[in-house]
Amino acid sequence: MTRDDVLRAAETIRDRVRRTPTLDGSALVPGLGLKAELLQHTGSFKVRGVVNRLSALGPHERERGVAGASAGNHAIALAWGAAAEELDCVVFTWKAASQYKLERARVLGARIDAEADDPSGAFVRLEEHLRETGAILVHPFDDARVMAGQGTVGLEILEDTPGADVIAVPVGGGGLIAGIAAAVAPRGVRVVGVEPKGSAALSKALAAGRPVGVKPRTIAGGLDAPFAGKGALELCRANGVEVLTVADDEIEAAMRRLYADVKLACEPAGAAAVAAVLSGKIDAASMVAVVSGGNVGPEIASAILAKP
Repeated sequence: MTRDDVLRAAETIRDRVRRTPTLDGSALVPGLGLKAELLQHTGSFKVRGVVNRLSALGPHERERGVAGASAGNHAIALAWGAAAEELDCVVFTWKAASQYKLERARVLGARIDAEADDPSGAFVRLEEHLRETGAILVHPFDDARVMAGQGTVGLEILEDTPGADVIAVPVGGGGLIAGIAAAVAPRGVRVVGVEPKGSAALSKALAAGRPVGVKPRTIAGGLDAPFAGKGALELCRANGVEVLTVADDEIEAAMRRLYADVKLACEPAGAAAVAAVLSGKIDAASMVAVVSGGNVGPEIASAILAKP
């Protein structure tokens, strides 16, 4: 997957997704830009990859329906995209996944399988379903068309902030950062991924040279992939992506600052990149942090915002 694939994806999805703004984040750090993907359809960047992937389905594939695995944001995006295309949709998740997010996917028409005990188990059940039914996989992060769609975030950042030298990106399975890196690294922009300490799948994969299974433990539910995608890993290595980690309390503090000072009601996962900036872990003359999503249950949001 190359920058040309991202450019083609931009043309494919242009009239079907929102072009989200890059907002002024100077109230947090002077000169900081905030790519507001929480304002995207379904509340996260995920619809970009879903729309690009579904656009490639042929007539016989459409008859078989689509399926994916997700803790919530991909589930919502896949349900939304499938509903627009009138496709049968099944999402595999796990018992502790966000019921708030999954209910949104149900309302959009997806069937939800939450029998698995953990993220790894959800992917096992997904594979069984694909074999048994012939449904078409729409992977949450390890698919070239999905990554190309997510990479359109990077193209928009370059248009809005042509002088940016660093883009900070929240990382789960690696699809968003891989797509952004493919889009912007050839233009000399440094890309830094930010993972929760309790869910560092991409860091471990980069160190090992291959995907490594992890057992995520983090408040940032959107970043709890059980492994980094193989394709995402290859793209990150090829484009010089750096990855660092932040603690959950740093993520929560960033979420409070975004809410209070910039009026962005993001989810914990969406605040991860900003957490790294606020903690001084990324230094740059001109930086943009991706605020990747805003889907969070009221009980989680209120508990975090109530902390001093």
